Amino acid sequence: MNYIAILKGKKLAATPQRLEIINLLSKYGHLNIDELYKLLVDKFPSLSLATIYKNIHIMTEKDFLAEVQIPNKKNVYELIKKAHSHVVCSKCGEIVDVDIDTTALFDAATQVSHFKLQTSSIVFNGTCPKCA
Repeated sequence: MNYIAILKGKKLAATPQRLEIINLLSKYGHLNIDELYKLLVDKFPSLSLATIYKNIHIMTEKDFLAEVQIPNKKNVYELIKKAHSHVVCSKCGEIVDVDIDTTALFDAATQVSHFKLQTSSIVFNGTCPKCA
């Protein structure tokens, strides 16, 4: 995938730090800010935590990255993909994307709450096969 073109299409500069954040998220799937910092600081020794926060914030704001809120854990970030849910291992913390149709649940929540819903975030918790 041509991430440089996608960044430019969203009016974002393709800085070395942003490209490496994208590479790491592409490789690992879901990472929190601290994990990103630990992986980035070797390649960019002068990189500050504030720079990572700033880059994550702007890439999330421009709909390049998505923030995933995991209950009782630090928020993680992922590359924007089609709508999906997550399953999280309560023992090791592994996060896996789950492509399931949540349209009926979304519609039911809209009908019951009378809210005009824009998005949803569904996280299932359990134990992964390795920890079971």
